[in-house]
Amino acid sequence: MRASGKVCKTPVMNVPYTAGVTPDVLLVIFAGLLGLLVGSFSNVLIWRLPRGENIAFPPSHCPNCDHRLGVTDLVPVFSWLRLGGKCRYCKSPIKARYPVVELLTGIGYAAIAALFPPLTVGWGALGLMVLFTLLLVGSAIDLDTYTIPDELTLPGVALGVLFGVLNGRAGVEGLPDLAGAVQGALLGAGVVVAINQFGSWVLRRFRERSWPEFPIGYQQISLGLLAGAWLGPWWGAGVGLLSALVNVAARRVIRIPELLTLGGLLVSVMLGSAGYGPGMILMVQGALAAAGAVSLACGVYWWIHWRRHREDDGASDDANVDASAMGFGDVKLAAVIGAFLGWERLLLALVVAVFAGAIFGVAQLALRSENRVKFGPFLALGAVVALLWGGALIGSYREMLGL
Repeated sequence: MRASGKVCKTPVMNVPYTAGVTPDVLLVIFAGLLGLLVGSFSNVLIWRLPRGENIAFPPSHCPNCDHRLGVTDLVPVFSWLRLGGKCRYCKSPIKARYPVVELLTGIGYAAIAALFPPLTVGWGALGLMVLFTLLLVGSAIDLDTYTIPDELTLPGVALGVLFGVLNGRAGVEGLPDLAGAVQGALLGAGVVVAINQFGSWVLRRFRERSWPEFPIGYQQISLGLLAGAWLGPWWGAGVGLLSALVNVAARRVIRIPELLTLGGLLVSVMLGSAGYGPGMILMVQGALAAAGAVSLACGVYWWIHWRRHREDDGASDDANVDASAMGFGDVKLAAVIGAFLGWERLLLALVVAVFAGAIFGVAQLALRSENRVKFGPFLALGAVVALLWGGALIGSYREMLGL
């Protein structure tokens, strides 16, 4: 504007510029949105894996009317709310679990990105998000079917070891490197399978197994426990696998009495505590790691065998099994947790899982509702506690012991 030949200028205030959103905050928001999308895919896994369906084909459809879902039907959380929890086409109800899984995954991913900033820990943050998805999907399937699919756990162990390699190359603190991931996986499987072995022995009233597996199974795991106590994890695992090769050569099961293997392990630990052999701590570590290695070998073999002979396995085969204290899916899930979190957080996860499972089991018995506990969700709960607060809890424990 001109007045009297002069230009009038509006005064400008010098306001300092401040960035409102930091890169770390942006990544937390992005992780939350990514979690919502992954949660939607997790629902696909929860529905299809137990039924042996392809997870990619056919495209998403209503399980009741099989009508293919459109893009607007697949928006995480909001589609369920907008449709009132019903299918757009057949009006059948849609479980509330769908938006719950999506929300939990979004919140979980955002929390991981906040506690483990991707710009600091790199690929480790993505690995923890993968672990969170495996835990959530495995828990939901276990609640429905009393099973945890091998398609989740065995590749999950491999992924945990892979992220261990990446953590080691990046020098990430607080997350396991390759050696830590392998050690965590073996000890995770070993601790749970040892509980199963002794618990099952008690359930059978210390009688031998009636239906030992061929060529590899629980007998080889018990042998690995005993051999690992004296020879260390790798030689102990080798002894267990050698026993499986002997079964193959003999074309039958060569029985190994559990009075010898499990009873021998108890005697070995007592000898180790008295100063004989490698020492009690090393003997326990060697026994658990060796048993964990044989267990994972069993898991891989049974997975391949089941996929090849899926149609031949009938319901009658389910009767020809010995009493078991825990499901073998729990063994492999513990290996996944150990591979991603390392042995220290694994032990914390197991302590939380055992206490939570025991409280729930006592409540179940009091209500006389059921006499079996689905342990997978409690393992997942323990792993989440160890993931989010494990560093602080372990640090406090060490400080209390003066370490």
